Amino acid sequence: MTDPDTPKIIVDDDWKSSAKAEKEKLAAAEKEKSQQGAAQGGFPEKMGFKELISLFATQALMYLGAIPDQSGRAMVSLEIAKLNIDLLAVVQEKTKGNLSDEEQEMLDGTLNELRMQFVEVAKAVEQAAADGTLQHMQDPGVAGSINPGGGFGADLKL
Repeated sequence: MTDPDTPKIIVDDDWKSSAKAEKEKLAAAEKEKSQQGAAQGGFPEKMGFKELISLFATQALMYLGAIPDQSGRAMVSLEIAKLNIDLLAVVQEKTKGNLSDEEQEMLDGTLNELRMQFVEVAKAVEQAAADGTLQHMQDPGVAGSINPGGGFGADLKL
């Protein structure tokens, strides 16, 4: 009952498996590429606004004693922490109206959190100085180790 003039319809189900295999191959290549990036220092392929904010925030947190140095000791330098927070405020002022909602929320939230932590650490430093529990760094030649009073770095255990 088939008419020799009627074209035959051939259903090719192999395209589904070919497409799936290609998709898996691309996913594996992307995963390998991201792992290579992590092995090369973990830096993102493209630096952007979020990475800039993270850089300043990390520096501020380090000098607020939240991130220990290589020796495992936390260092507090309110002057350097304030410098990084102030630089973020400059970024906030200069980018006003030019950020996406997500970027603006990230910047505002980061600045608010850093400012609150700064106040808390400053109070703790003041209390430790009053109690006599503030330990000044032994090596005055340590780079970037300026303490709240303008001298050398302070090792504060909060």
